[in-house]
Amino acid sequence: MDNLLAGPPPTYLPDLTEAREALESGAKAADVAARFPAYPGAWAALADEYFAKGHAVTSYAFARTGYHRGLDQLRRSGWKGHGPVPWEHEPNRGFLRCLHALGRAAQSIGEKDEAERCMQFLKDSDPAAYEALTK
Repeated sequence: MDNLLAGPPPTYLPDLTEAREALESGAKAADVAARFPAYPGAWAALADEYFAKGHAVTSYAFARTGYHRGLDQLRRSGWKGHGPVPWEHEPNRGFLRCLHALGRAAQSIGEKDEAERCMQFLKDSDPAAYEALTK
């Protein structure tokens, strides 16, 4: 019998190795996103890049794109709208980084409610992700 108190199992996104390696090797995030639009890590890198330059609205758009690409992948991986998305699993990090970037940009443009929802979603996905991304 399953333990109903255990909650849903963790969700692990597939590794988009070629996209990840392209970004890690120094390819421009925009080029990686154009070649691999399903890779949330490229969208997270773009969101971070533009936020650092003071372009919160552009960062918000990139983060939202990566967030939705990541949600699609989570659902295809069996995620039912809740449950752990472990930070320790590297392929999950692009989605989690997009979620953080979306919350950060939302806060910056005055979308307080959305920013709070994003940060709560990040904490609920994995407290380790929240800790790593908000220090």
